[in-house]
Amino acid sequence: MPAPEGFHYQKRPNGSVYISHHGREAATLRGPRAAKFLDEVEAGDPQEVMARWTGNYKRGNERTGRNHPRNR
Repeated sequence: MPAPEGFHYQKRPNGSVYISHHGREAATLRGPRAAKFLDEVEAGDPQEVMARWTGNYKRGNERTGRNHPRNR
């Protein structure tokens, strides 16, 4: 599975964080969630952290799993 890419974040003056993916809004975080997100971005890989926080990290095997006989 390829690494996530195309995410950008912007910290706003009011403390909220705006996350975009390829120029489109993916999430807006406010309050304690925004602070926790910023801590995680500084500690780890920013692209993976943003993918996880926006829910845009499941890619690749969904179709295969859906078509498995056990899941029909």
